[in-house]
Amino acid sequence: MRAVKIWLWTGVIMVLVQVALGGITRLTESGLSITEWDVLMGSMPPMNAGQWDAEFEHYKSSAQFEKVNSDFTVEQFKHIYWWEYIHRLWARLIGFVFLIPFIVFLLQKKLARDLKWKLVLVLFLGGLQGFVGWVMVASGLDGDPWVDPSKLTIHLLLALLVYIYLLWLVFSIGDHSKTADHPATHKATKWVFGLVLFQIALGGLMAGTDAGMVYKTWPLMSGRFIPEGAFTHLGSADKLVQLTTEINFLHRTVGLVVALLILRFWWVNRNRTSARMQQIANMLVVLVLVQVALGVLTLTIGNSAIPIFWGVCHQLTACILLGFATAAMYFSKQRTNI
Repeated sequence: MRAVKIWLWTGVIMVLVQVALGGITRLTESGLSITEWDVLMGSMPPMNAGQWDAEFEHYKSSAQFEKVNSDFTVEQFKHIYWWEYIHRLWARLIGFVFLIPFIVFLLQKKLARDLKWKLVLVLFLGGLQGFVGWVMVASGLDGDPWVDPSKLTIHLLLALLVYIYLLWLVFSIGDHSKTADHPATHKATKWVFGLVLFQIALGGLMAGTDAGMVYKTWPLMSGRFIPEGAFTHLGSADKLVQLTTEINFLHRTVGLVVALLILRFWWVNRNRTSARMQQIANMLVVLVLVQVALGVLTLTIGNSAIPIFWGVCHQLTACILLGFATAAMYFSKQRTNI
């Protein structure tokens, strides 16, 4: 089963890279540069000037070009095109890296019956993720020149669902150890996991609405903890982009709640869990503190735009934090298989 485990770990890492590429694509506003979804032939980029001109003409029909980038040249278009192309190409590569070894392992009879169906579910989730990605892109080709924030968040959460499930499968392979953790520990890990995932969803809404550009100070917003007028027009708003203040406030506040919850989890369980769980709890503390620092840094140093490097670091650290929260939830419960 060692080969299967290496294969699944490869999938975990590739999904993390894909999330990072998605973050870069969003921050460079490149996601709407490719206006067609061609699963097979779309794997080839333009190869000559004529093909680039044809691709640029397709882009000119999009809302983003007409309302935002109408002054773009072909060379400027190439810059955003390549980021979206790499993002889509990496998604295709993940599919091949997962599907081909899966078939090989099936033929070699290296997969247990229950594991086979769980891996089929991974394939389904990966396909669904790609489809939702296109639905997300299509939402920004006509009308508003940006993707729908809710669809972007669903796209992100589906990627994380694949990531979480792959981690769970990796942990389960060959793991027959029993833990001696306090009965309340597993319940607490569910709260940690749930709040970290909720915070990442709020981060997706932050990215989708550009809410991070509304208030560039921390911890106060316009000199106040709760900005004046916040949460007063929730019923009248028909678009999420009209709720940037509220989304920004929730992301900041929930982030602090997550940090305090993890610190409390570490303190309460420091003497009553197994050595493995203590190590996981230590990593949770380190990661959440780094994550808060990256969030503040990302928010405060970008004047006209979110800095790409720090924004992606913030996103990746959140994903790694979620991975350790998943590990805490898995290893805190006594089990022999999944």
